[in-house]
Amino acid sequence: MSTNTIIVLVAFVIYMGMMILIGALNSKNKNNEDYFLGGRGLGSWTAALSAQASDMSGWLLMGLPGAVYVAGTGEVWIAIGLLIGTVLNWFLVARRLRKYTIVANNSLTIPSFFENRFHDKKGVLKIISSVVIIVFFAVYTASAFASGAKLFANVFGTGAEDKTAYMVGLIVAAVVILVYTLLGGFRAVCYTDFIQGMLMLVAILAVPIIAYVSISGDLTGALGTKGISDPGGFLSLMKDGEGNSISAVSVISNLGWALGYFGMPHILVRFMAIKSDKEVKKSRVIAIVWVVLSLGAASFLGLVARGFLNEDLAASGKSEIVFIKAIQQIFDGNVVLIFIGGVFLCGILAAIMSTADSQLLVTASAVSEDMYKGVINKKASEKSALNIGRIAVVVIAVIAFIIALDPDSSVMKLVADAWAGFGAAFGPIILLSLFWKRFNLAGAAAGMVTGFLTIIVWDYIPFGGTLLKDSTGLYSLVIGFALALIVAVVVTLCTKAPAKEITDEFEKVNSVEI
Repeated sequence: MSTNTIIVLVAFVIYMGMMILIGALNSKNKNNEDYFLGGRGLGSWTAALSAQASDMSGWLLMGLPGAVYVAGTGEVWIAIGLLIGTVLNWFLVARRLRKYTIVANNSLTIPSFFENRFHDKKGVLKIISSVVIIVFFAVYTASAFASGAKLFANVFGTGAEDKTAYMVGLIVAAVVILVYTLLGGFRAVCYTDFIQGMLMLVAILAVPIIAYVSISGDLTGALGTKGISDPGGFLSLMKDGEGNSISAVSVISNLGWALGYFGMPHILVRFMAIKSDKEVKKSRVIAIVWVVLSLGAASFLGLVARGFLNEDLAASGKSEIVFIKAIQQIFDGNVVLIFIGGVFLCGILAAIMSTADSQLLVTASAVSEDMYKGVINKKASEKSALNIGRIAVVVIAVIAFIIALDPDSSVMKLVADAWAGFGAAFGPIILLSLFWKRFNLAGAAAGMVTGFLTIIVWDYIPFGGTLLKDSTGLYSLVIGFALALIVAVVVTLCTKAPAKEITDEFEKVNSVEI
């Protein structure tokens, strides 16, 4: 192992040790509300950065810059969609969801909110939503593990094709995330997310700025030098990397990522955990500023790196490691620079860990609070339910580990699949639950199942040997969200109106201040 590698390894060990220490210091959880929702005591900064850090994942520092690196500014439509979704989520959903979950029998999880919102005594919505969470978080967590494995393989090995380094990275990422999630629960996850969110922001802002200065601010000239035949087209929102005009379907699909926010359990629980309305308003501003800066910088990195890097990652099919390569090229030469580079590389690790831990915790709450205590054993003690939740964390981590074993797995594809699943199954139901008094149990169940099945059919079942997502070019989230919304509304209007006690709770949310 070279001296440079040892220095970077030291930075990694220090960082991961800090995360485990935070988990240990926050290991005292009195009950499920403490472990899964932190006692609803999040302040504005912690809530905002925890929500956004758990949102962006390794996709922010690997998937998005890699996509822009290959296809140019035309891929920035995804970032625009995500920004729109973030703003709408904080303004439309955050405050009302927090209040409604308190009014609806102090709901601790998204499945329990659905159950309490519709007074679902048979637990139909709780079971359906728990299944959705388990299926798609296994895929989502796999994307984080794959990001971690690729990071380790490219920093400490010869690349993702180095199967030994990839496997070691996969194991290390999984174990560290598991340890501090199991130790500390929601509070530990949020505190680590806060630190990781700050590190992610510093890293993603600094690297593209340094790279831009290195090419003397002449991005167009640098792109031409690196073989881009049409630099102007590469920097156009309406062109792809080959200079072709972007289709309307492509723009709609990328903007459609905004719809996913309304259904992301690991983001929604942050809204539920904020301690007051006042803190929601502060968190909103902090979160939106963080997202504007991070998405803008990640997109800019992809563009600048195409003219800055000494090697062509597009030709080699390794575009997702553009951030890693940029750091290695910038921070080289002496011990101090290499160590700083190692700290910035920890920014990728931060993005990965801040999302995976949140996903595992939400999955644990779905299994423990919703399926085990809510359906299987309603008389279960807090301690036994917590233990079941911790076992669920390990099981989902193992499944995600298996999915991520393929070194060629695409971080972008895994995230896109999971994002579509949650957005289509939960997004329309969350919005209608919060803002439509007439919405009923039958409509919610029908809409949720429709969204879930649409994504499965669209993304995984071939027709005539071709997947619908490939033959149409349309992102499954767009069609899944639309169909789920339509079905939910139609079924609600064709079935019995909700009982008076349900509509009274809806009205109470409008008037109460909590």
